[in-house]
Amino acid sequence: MSDQQGTIESHPLGAKTYPPSPEFRAAANQQDPSIYWRAAEDPEAYWAEQARKLRWTKPFTEILDWSNPPFAKWFADGELNVSANCLDRHVEAGLGDRVAFHFEGEPGDTRTITYAELTAEVKRAANMLTSLGVQQGDRVAIYMPMIPETVIAMLAVARLGATHSVVFGGFSAESLRSRIDDAAAKLVITADGGFRKGRVSALKPTVDDALSLDTGTELSVEHVLVVERGGNDVSMQEGRDLWWHEEITAFDAEHTAKGFPAENPLFILYTSGTTGRPKGIVHTSGGYLTQTSTTHRDAFDLKPETDVYWCTADVGWVTGHSYAVYGPLANGTTQVLYEGTPDTPDWGRWWEIVQKYGVTIFYTAPTAIRACMKVGRQVPEQYDLSSIRVLGSVGEPINPEAWRWYREVIGAGSAPIVDTWWQTETGAFMISPLPGLTTLKPGSAQIAQPGIAVNVVDDAGNPVERGQGGLLIVERPWPSMVRTIWGDDQRFIDTYWSKFGDRYFAGDGARLDEDGDVWLLGRVDDVMNVSGHRLSTAEIESALVEHHAVAEAAVVGADDETTGQAVVAFVILKSQQHLLTPENAEGELKKHVASQIGAIARPRQIFVVSELPKTRSGKIMRRLLKDAAEGREVGDTTTLADTMVMQTISDRVRAERAAG
Repeated sequence: MSDQQGTIESHPLGAKTYPPSPEFRAAANQQDPSIYWRAAEDPEAYWAEQARKLRWTKPFTEILDWSNPPFAKWFADGELNVSANCLDRHVEAGLGDRVAFHFEGEPGDTRTITYAELTAEVKRAANMLTSLGVQQGDRVAIYMPMIPETVIAMLAVARLGATHSVVFGGFSAESLRSRIDDAAAKLVITADGGFRKGRVSALKPTVDDALSLDTGTELSVEHVLVVERGGNDVSMQEGRDLWWHEEITAFDAEHTAKGFPAENPLFILYTSGTTGRPKGIVHTSGGYLTQTSTTHRDAFDLKPETDVYWCTADVGWVTGHSYAVYGPLANGTTQVLYEGTPDTPDWGRWWEIVQKYGVTIFYTAPTAIRACMKVGRQVPEQYDLSSIRVLGSVGEPINPEAWRWYREVIGAGSAPIVDTWWQTETGAFMISPLPGLTTLKPGSAQIAQPGIAVNVVDDAGNPVERGQGGLLIVERPWPSMVRTIWGDDQRFIDTYWSKFGDRYFAGDGARLDEDGDVWLLGRVDDVMNVSGHRLSTAEIESALVEHHAVAEAAVVGADDETTGQAVVAFVILKSQQHLLTPENAEGELKKHVASQIGAIARPRQIFVVSELPKTRSGKIMRRLLKDAAEGREVGDTTTLADTMVMQTISDRVRAERAAG
């Protein structure tokens, strides 16, 4: 172990680098590397310059108020309307006929919606919400599928200066109710159902169940607006429940957007997997829209006149908020909005959509990429993906093998990959390449965005040397940063600022390579201590996936009497490979990890499984795998996309323990 206190050992895999092509660099939005030092020299001036690209009803004169850390205020004396910045100003600029969304429903129904049409629908919806008493400061819960009305609802709430709380449509009645209670939501907007994996998921019945629970908290909800989508029968409570399509016909498309203070709360987003009281992350308006629009434009090299952009994330997660709604619409982007899953009706669905709409920028998660790897390249190779010019990755560190597959198979061996590190709490990209400037390294998020200062430190807060791993922190405030936890300022301080004072602790491990580029090592909770060596689960997972027969891997540290913790791995084999079987895989893969990283990282056990436990957003629930590896009863599985996965894995682990 390193003698530097609190560092994390890192054993990077050697990798080829990929500079931008001369053709890409010549046409890129950002071609001048001096943007980094100019922004670092005066970050406040840099962000003010970006903010002025938005339309302000009252221009700001203050940039950053950091007089009461950790409670930041950006552009606090300025006023703007977020919805008008995403819609009205584009129509007024003569772009009303530009397509805002190509909507693709899972059953195959489609809608093309221009900026003029989207603006008109948002204005009508804003008038409808006003008639229901929604005004500045109110909270509105949105529990919807990925359909145009979901985006319309978000923008209508924002237009009125109210605050939305979007709850992912897969959450249970109990989870929904806890979020409604915490935010004291006045209105719930939902749908009768949404299409997922070939069937209609019940949304309105879940809302009914949530509102009928006896939680000991007085119900704040006055009305439930229901969009007709799934065509299933639902009960409508008289006086409370209203059909969206019936109500909205009474309202016209005239609505003047009023300016609101830059620090007016735009949304509350509850982090998943919490226990006890939900943790509502609060984002405000001016700084958030500034950073999401800037990073969306620069990191994806956006050309709004010609690009067709597709972020596959659900709006129930922060990626959907920042990079499927607010950032892209503020930039006048044409987007794809898809309701369903990548495997319905078959694994060609995503690539069929890319081909159909000529998608040029494609942004998705490593888990989805590895799922496509498992199925095999023969599926995407059936489609014309030549329109793609930029690829993006989000959600967790992307392992180098998946990175290379993504570039080669989906990006035709030439599309740059923007590997983005950020969080619900950061609101927007913090670390990612600029594709016209950065020489790409598979698996590395690489460099902080202009105007952002990050560092990797040890437990005492001292910067680690290059080549070392430690804790990732943000050194100074940034415009889209979380302002607080809803209703709990002390919890906000304790969670993010207690460890390093006025420096934000992200909760992630990272290392700096010899060039100073950042490599994410996963959550600090996922760092193992094996015989005194602090090892990253992410790097061992990457080593496993480097093996040609492995599609995906998850690694946990399980208690071990001898070593303190031992490495236990769960792997999925590629469906098209024939070299490894569940019977011979363990020995082969143990040797492979030892050769790639070293004997200290050699797994104690490797289990070949058909699926890994993932939330509906695609994140692997390593906590549940750790329970299984240590022989405990597996905890709550209600947030999993498939709750039976853990039962299968637990049975397998128990059987092997009994046999051993």
